Amino acid sequence: MFDDALVQQLAAELQRAQQTRTQVEHFSKRHPGMTIEDGYRIGRAWVDLEKAAGKQVIGHKIGLTSRAMQISSQIDEPDYGTLLDDMLYTARAGEVLEIPVKNFIAPRVEVELAFVLKAPLAGPNVTVEDVLAATEYMTPAIEIIDARIEQFDHHTKVMRKVYDTISDNAANAGIVIGAGDPAFKADPRRTNRPWCGAILRQNGAVEETGLAAGVQGDPAIGIAWLANKLAPWGETLQAGEIVLAGSFTRPVAAKAGDLFEADYGPLGSLRFRFV
Repeated sequence: MFDDALVQQLAAELQRAQQTRTQVEHFSKRHPGMTIEDGYRIGRAWVDLEKAAGKQVIGHKIGLTSRAMQISSQIDEPDYGTLLDDMLYTARAGEVLEIPVKNFIAPRVEVELAFVLKAPLAGPNVTVEDVLAATEYMTPAIEIIDARIEQFDHHTKVMRKVYDTISDNAANAGIVIGAGDPAFKADPRRTNRPWCGAILRQNGAVEETGLAAGVQGDPAIGIAWLANKLAPWGETLQAGEIVLAGSFTRPVAAKAGDLFEADYGPLGSLRFRFV
């Protein structure tokens, strides 16, 4: 296990990478004994640095929720990260939200559902029924993932390990949700959650389609999992927080000028452009 000094050093590297938009080399390559717990400790230390700089926690994200992604990452459960207030972009129905591409290093877009909580969820025994009772509404959401740590090592071309991704806040860098429009708000009890689907278009072309069943069968399962996973750290999900339940499409690379539309059918459409 990494000592506290190394954890703080690596967290500071992530903060500099965030500030300068310059990627750092794989932590797992430089420190071959790295573990998943080390990754979470680094991620938490990075969040502490961001909070000390004035940023606020607004929620959490769950990643690697599909079985295929877990197999490729050689793990048997999802991972998770923290949402900060400067990551939030709100889209209005019928309008195109502009997102500055300079805020990212190598942005990629994923289609998800988010749960907005009206009551806390504290593990270790949270159930799906508890999640539904604590949810104010469910809403379409886009996660913008990024790589403060190189996705592929620039020397060996080897892909980074899951420990690197976890330490890098589970690759989270942004979230797009609807801006208070009732059309974007769904009652999770009255919604057939596994059959919630979306079509993702990039510059008019359909790049991805998917169903929320790809997120562990039911996106609410991940919310319960996260509440229970946070319990040993003495952490809980809080009322008012946004929790991204996990992507049900592959990530789509974005660049300046790209126009995206995520059409969730009866749940509305999110339209945004990187500028």
